[in-house]
Amino acid sequence: MGRLRMLARLAAFIVWTLALLPIQLVLINLPGNARRRIPLLYWSGVARILGVELDVTGTIATDGARPVLFVANHSSWVDIVALGAVLPGCFVAKGEIARWPGINLVAKAGRTIFVSRRHGNTGRERNDMQRRLQAGDSLILFPEGTTSDGARVMKFHPTFLALANDPSNPIVQPVTIVYDRMDGLPIGRRNRPRIAWYGDMDIASHYAQLGRHNWRARIVLGTPADTSRGRKALAAALESRIACEAARLRQGRSTPPG
Repeated sequence: MGRLRMLARLAAFIVWTLALLPIQLVLINLPGNARRRIPLLYWSGVARILGVELDVTGTIATDGARPVLFVANHSSWVDIVALGAVLPGCFVAKGEIARWPGINLVAKAGRTIFVSRRHGNTGRERNDMQRRLQAGDSLILFPEGTTSDGARVMKFHPTFLALANDPSNPIVQPVTIVYDRMDGLPIGRRNRPRIAWYGDMDIASHYAQLGRHNWRARIVLGTPADTSRGRKALAAALESRIACEAARLRQGRSTPPG
């Protein structure tokens, strides 16, 4: 049954993508908010197809005028699905994804900004992100720079948090995501690799296991961070807040307000 479920979900994902992708590719170059709303609809549908229940605490920080820098921890490619269904923003993703067949087209339709580790590209990529912010787009950042095993939050790199001081004066909101249930039961260390995607795991074999199960993703939208400090201090503060929140969620403890 698990294998049939996995294959049925894959087929449904392909159909759903083929239905919405042409619409987004038309809207992406047109003015208006439709191009920002379609990705939310798309990823919400993908989450339902994959059996990912979204348990969201908190509200999106917005004053109606400024963009938001959503800063999140990162343990799985499923984070894109779960956060894409909740956060109205463009992902900032590693450049390798732009070369993944099929996935790259979905990412580009979602107006993803690709960044590389080449020093010579840093200025151009930063300018791309600044243009998005100044056009009113919010951005979703993963400052760890890679995925973890889901049992910890790794060091936040401060490079792109320099965007917190962009002239658009973005709001910086910490976002914590933890997968805490598989098929209705708590996830322990033994089962975490079924949802966490890290190291040299390939996406096809990882999905072959993940797609057999139902999951719950708990997402906590934190209060905006103080951006008056330097980017290194800001990165350390966000890392600490998100790491504490993630540990609390993994342990099944309730999240205190604020």
